[in-house]
Amino acid sequence: MKIRFKSIILAAIIVVPAVISAQGLSSLGTHINTFGQALFYINQYYIDTVNNEKLVGNAIREALSQLDPHSSYISASEVKAMNEPLEGNFEGVGIEFSIIRDTLTVVNPVLGGPSERVGIRAGDKIVSVGEERIASSNLTNDRVFKYLRGAKGTRVKLGVVRRGVEGELSFEVVRDKIPINSVEVAYEPVKDVLYIKLSRFSATSADEITSAVKSYGPKKWRGVILDLRGNSGGFLGTAFEITNMFLEKGQTIVFTEGRSMPRMVERANGNGLFKTGKLAVLIDEGSASASEILAGAVQDWDRGVVIGRRSFGKGLVQQMLPLPDGSQMRLTIARYHTPSGRVIQTPYEEGAAGKYYKALYERYARGEYFSRDSIHFPDSLKYRTLIKGREVYGGGGIMPDIFIPADTTGYTNYYGTIARRGIILDYMNDLSDYNRDNWRREYREFDKFLREFDKDGSIVEGLADYAESRGVARNPEQFKISRKEIEIFVKALAARSIFGSEGYYRVVNFGGDEVFERGLGEVTGY
Repeated sequence: MKIRFKSIILAAIIVVPAVISAQGLSSLGTHINTFGQALFYINQYYIDTVNNEKLVGNAIREALSQLDPHSSYISASEVKAMNEPLEGNFEGVGIEFSIIRDTLTVVNPVLGGPSERVGIRAGDKIVSVGEERIASSNLTNDRVFKYLRGAKGTRVKLGVVRRGVEGELSFEVVRDKIPINSVEVAYEPVKDVLYIKLSRFSATSADEITSAVKSYGPKKWRGVILDLRGNSGGFLGTAFEITNMFLEKGQTIVFTEGRSMPRMVERANGNGLFKTGKLAVLIDEGSASASEILAGAVQDWDRGVVIGRRSFGKGLVQQMLPLPDGSQMRLTIARYHTPSGRVIQTPYEEGAAGKYYKALYERYARGEYFSRDSIHFPDSLKYRTLIKGREVYGGGGIMPDIFIPADTTGYTNYYGTIARRGIILDYMNDLSDYNRDNWRREYREFDKFLREFDKDGSIVEGLADYAESRGVARNPEQFKISRKEIEIFVKALAARSIFGSEGYYRVVNFGGDEVFERGLGEVTGY
């Protein structure tokens, strides 16, 4: 499927010139010459020296801003950073880290990565890189990336302080490819049900899901919960691969068409992992693009139930087009349609991106996150699913089969402040750093952790003291309102330090997440 999709993109690039008439080419040449002449005059006569890279980049940005809201320009310096999450890897030493009290602290070494191979552990403090001491108030995430990332095969010496060990330990780490997992967690919340949290559709996503399934050995799953909440998309080819896992041979996944791109239909090949068993797809307003392709196909073929809130509404296909200086244009080349023919793209005016995004933000003000009845679709956008003939709508995201309103009852300004400023995260990182080893000895079983962790509430109470030390005044009334939410978040962060991502999601999912619980009910029947 990957190879076939690449050929589709190449065909789109090749046929573009063929659809421009001789008169069009002549007009285009005139415009190119005009811009070149203007740039020449600026360089020749302008009062000061100019930055041509900046001028040209800004000109391209302005031109693209007159088109749809999703076409964009990416400078050469931004290309690599943008591609890393979708390519599924980067090169570096392989640690998850936090900056605690101005010191780089290892939260966890990446399993099988170069740091783990030389013996670096969770809780280690990296105080020097090469000959440079790095513990300071100027330490930022960007600086850490510059210190630790680098070409595969290059060596870096790390000075480490470890609790219980005198002096400074020295490690020499050989940088390597470090995977960036798009599957945040895949675990079994109840017997024979698989929960998959997919954060993006990267080049490695399908392989990650396959590996997770294989780790359980031969097994017949009675249900799958695929959580796409907050997943803004990624590679179109990966959307095809993962949607294919759930559909029967020959069923349409999506079809695309554009002015210079002929209609292309992508169909399932019948080799999917999850063609049987119940399926729940969880979405919200942050689910977009590839997430909507998958949810739309599942909904149109009546393959499973879509649960949550109306998705974003991005139904345009972008192609990355390289420019000579290493920069790229992300240009919209087609629209995609769900199997029933629905267009998921939210309506827009060319050159009016501000108005487009404002309309999306206004969904909240109109109450769309809280009431299904506040969302209205005209009859002209009505379609029917392909097996059961149920009514579904296009023209602005995927409307879930089961609408679950956002729950803001536990939200207060106090809670929002300590969450946005990273105070809860800093507090728990610090606490985990001191207690991780003890917690791991005490809570060898997750069920015991769930029953007994912070039973007396002292850890949550200590958060209020810590927040006050960080300049956030106590607010007992609001703390009381938000206490349950805070308790869940604190416990989830502690679980992550002991049990990894699975521990985090076990706490969060069963901590009052109504969307997850409804999905679990749908696939288990209770």
